[in-house]
Amino acid sequence: MKSVEITIEMIDKARTKAKELGTLRNSISKGRGNLIGFIGEEVAQTCLGGTVDNTYDYDIVLSDGSTVDVKTKSTSVKPLPHYDCSVSAYNTRQKCDAYAFVRVKHDLSIGWYLGIIEKETYMDTAEMMRKGEIDPSNGFKIKADCYNVKISQLQDKLCIDKKDHQS
Repeated sequence: MKSVEITIEMIDKARTKAKELGTLRNSISKGRGNLIGFIGEEVAQTCLGGTVDNTYDYDIVLSDGSTVDVKTKSTSVKPLPHYDCSVSAYNTRQKCDAYAFVRVKHDLSIGWYLGIIEKETYMDTAEMMRKGEIDPSNGFKIKADCYNVKISQLQDKLCIDKKDHQS
């Protein structure tokens, strides 16, 4: 896990993108999470490199051509290794090579790059949670069907063999 100071430039860039995007269909937060999501992309790019290339399927393209979808949550505390990294069941259709996870402090002062995981590995190891269930690890009521892995299951960098993923 790496902490990244969030700059005014990062916030301004994210605000512009969030305003342009508006509210996405099936958004759990009805568009309120867009700013946090775009800040999360900035944090992930700071740690991973690559270029931000927002598409439905992915957010960042790494130098080797791997595509990464960044998943960001807002938080009031520094994340711990046993915290969950979630992907909405609806979003598992996205065509990306990996998921990167970020937490952004509510006051937008700092972000934590939590790590990255190959999408196939994520889906093989994730625990399915259904809307309305209570997550026994944290007491959180699940807002939408999702899959979870722990921060401790992530890697710092993506290590995949691209030839294994080409059709």
